[in-house]
Amino acid sequence: MSADKWVGKEGAFHIASDEEIKAGKISDVYFQRGVQVLKEKNADKWVKGEVRASSLPEDWEWAVLGGIEEAAHLLTGLKVDVEAMPEGTLFHVEEPVLTVEGNYSDFAIYETALLGLVCQASGVATKAARCKLAGGDRKVYSFGARRMHPAITPMVERNAFIGGCDGVAVPESARLIHEEPVGTMAHALILVFGSEEEAYRAFNEVIDPKVKRVALVDTFNDEKFAALRAAEVLGKDLFAVRLDTPRSRRGDFPKILEEVRWELNLRGYEHVKIFVSGGIDENRITECNPYADAYGVGTAISNAPVVDFSFDLVEVEGKAVAKRGKMSGSKSAFRCTECFTTRVVPRGREFEKCACGGRVKPLLKTLIRKGELVIGLPDPHSIRGYVLNQLAHISLNL
Repeated sequence: MSADKWVGKEGAFHIASDEEIKAGKISDVYFQRGVQVLKEKNADKWVKGEVRASSLPEDWEWAVLGGIEEAAHLLTGLKVDVEAMPEGTLFHVEEPVLTVEGNYSDFAIYETALLGLVCQASGVATKAARCKLAGGDRKVYSFGARRMHPAITPMVERNAFIGGCDGVAVPESARLIHEEPVGTMAHALILVFGSEEEAYRAFNEVIDPKVKRVALVDTFNDEKFAALRAAEVLGKDLFAVRLDTPRSRRGDFPKILEEVRWELNLRGYEHVKIFVSGGIDENRITECNPYADAYGVGTAISNAPVVDFSFDLVEVEGKAVAKRGKMSGSKSAFRCTECFTTRVVPRGREFEKCACGGRVKPLLKTLIRKGELVIGLPDPHSIRGYVLNQLAHISLNL
């Protein structure tokens, strides 16, 4: 087809609308065909299916569950019952994080969208949690909006926040989580002024004083000399310096940070913090922790690997079934409140105490009953607090 004949999707951007997703139009075609066959043959049956991951990316030992709020909106109104772990729950492989039961044809075409919602959100939330855990008490901010399609920026940054990030950069994303956006200054601002010092002064004169002054110190000069110049120009107004040094100029980056810290302290600027961004992930964070006070993490979080969830039927008309390689039958997941161990058992099996002697609690909660949402959905701050409390019980495998 010639270029002048091409007619793309209506609208300027290649995205699905809320209405299209809710109508089940974002579905692999074989689900649609399967429903057609079942209806024409009058063969539809009551089923129960589970969402779980058989493996986690990058040798992760745990992951953070995201996407439950959107999943709830997707499934509300269908003739189904849904259970799910609370959003933000740390989970492991083979643990059912969400279940759906009802007549198969009533929800089959939603599997594609359901998995898409929880797979990507969980990947982003997990990477954010890993970065936050690596940083300890240092601030970690989500700076990766430019790496993803703008239509999903709020989703990405919301999950970065609930996973543990202390703030996000895009105003619309910040509005979604009831936070103020976080940012410093761009290299472009300094390049347009042609001088780091002029850009620092102009920023300080124009921008609302409630915005912390963080000077970018790697545009034209050596980082430690530029940091000192920023401190001289802004004095007590300078909150931090940010190093976004390109990989081609970094060399021994922790050593550069050490030099900056030394020179600032030597001249009485102990109050000036060091903010690091550019190519940062949990591994780089652990390397820079001795000298860095905060991190801006971009691609590592926004382009986090998805959690490879699958949705598998485990019961048909009350009978335990499963495809090869999967465990049949409905299941429950319990977590010990003492040692944080999780155990999956057949549904209905009694399980009150962990091997350590601690009490256990069920992780799956009723979310939707007969198509109606039956519990309130937690706000992003509550989910983030839940995640951070769980992170205190686990370690980071690098």
